[in-house]
Amino acid sequence: MAISSATMLLGTQAPDFALREPRTGRTIRLADFTDRDALLVMFICHHCPYVQHLRHGLADFGRDYEGSRLGIVAISSNDVASYPTDGPEQMAVDAEELDYRFPYLYDESQEVARAYGAVCTPDFFLFDAERALVYQGRFDETRPNLPGRVTGSDLRAAVDAVLTGERVRGDQHPSMGCSIKWKPGNAPGYPS
Repeated sequence: MAISSATMLLGTQAPDFALREPRTGRTIRLADFTDRDALLVMFICHHCPYVQHLRHGLADFGRDYEGSRLGIVAISSNDVASYPTDGPEQMAVDAEELDYRFPYLYDESQEVARAYGAVCTPDFFLFDAERALVYQGRFDETRPNLPGRVTGSDLRAAVDAVLTGERVRGDQHPSMGCSIKWKPGNAPGYPS
């Protein structure tokens, strides 16, 4: 069942994170991006058909913005006990096979997904140089099993606006995808 992303208030500060990247074993932190004019935080996974639909588009997006003032991280937060293909081993394979040019991080505790208010995969959060949220919305209008080419047009417009010092437009459409697969008792609304 598809769900839409929740709405984090624009202007909200990016929650801190320090997560391991399975492909390299490095720990990547929010502070690693202080030199960037914008930061994109994406919640994705392996099994979700909505993410599978976009995976090559996400890889293209990473290549297109490589070397720009945009920092990009992807995070998988799903419960691997229930969805083992969303775990670190497959994440490393996906990152290698798709040639992701951005770190793909593992949120084993799910604390980062909770802090960001991520509810679906994919879920996109774009922050400006002060790490204030300026965009939470869809990649583009395409969906699995519907005609249309994946372009990332909505997210690209938001990123380009931030990188050129323009205001991100206000008509942001929520992302749609599979729900985050929470560990028992770990879903938002439960105590940590």
